[in-house]
Amino acid sequence: MARKKSKTAAEAPLRPVEPAANWSALREGDRVSVRLALGIETGGLVSAVTPDRTVVWVDLDGGRGRTLLHCSDGVEILPA
Repeated sequence: MARKKSKTAAEAPLRPVEPAANWSALREGDRVSVRLALGIETGGLVSAVTPDRTVVWVDLDGGRGRTLLHCSDGVEILPA
């Protein structure tokens, strides 16, 4: 007989995983401004977006590389 498996606290998300409303409009190639939690702001180009819009890859300006941003990271991604 199979047992019903219940989720433990360790399996539950730590933060809500709902992206900000403007993340739904982001497309590959869009120029954006990224505001990090520490008040740091930089620009870049969106290089990829997951279908559920919770993860965005941004190629940062000035040769700073490519960074992955998750909607629960406490960052803002705004059109530039």
